Amino acid sequence: MATAKDSAAVESTKSAFQEQMVQLVRSLALHKPDETPCGQAVSIGEAHALLEIAREPGITQNGLAARLRLEKSTVSRIAAMLERRGWLRRLRDEHDARFIRLQLTRRGINANTNIAVSRRAKFDRIFGALPADRRAAVVEALSLLLEVTREN
Repeated sequence: MATAKDSAAVESTKSAFQEQMVQLVRSLALHKPDETPCGQAVSIGEAHALLEIAREPGITQNGLAARLRLEKSTVSRIAAMLERRGWLRRLRDEHDARFIRLQLTRRGINANTNIAVSRRAKFDRIFGALPADRRAAVVEALSLLLEVTREN
């Protein structure tokens, strides 16, 4: 049976977890809507859209919405912004006109490459700052955190 001391310890750990998550969001600048954590002047949503479209050229808007876990209307707005920047072409599916397929333009490929280089540099610095003997544990903890956040 749990004691009051055990309950207090659990509550203290939960509070520390919450505070660490808040601090992580801030230290990665995830609370800045118009800038990536690596300092690029695009929204995080746009950067993630570029990444996923580069990974799967021709992905549908609905497929992108599912992959990014965003509403279809949000992905439509992101796609429109990327199109205005000249980074994206939206094309009707040849076989089913209900679907819109997304393709990066040459400028979009270049933008994605620049963001990827900045992302790698940022996370290489962070990874390099971790004590070597704790890196695997951090990666394992992040994997677990991803697993439970996808479920909840």
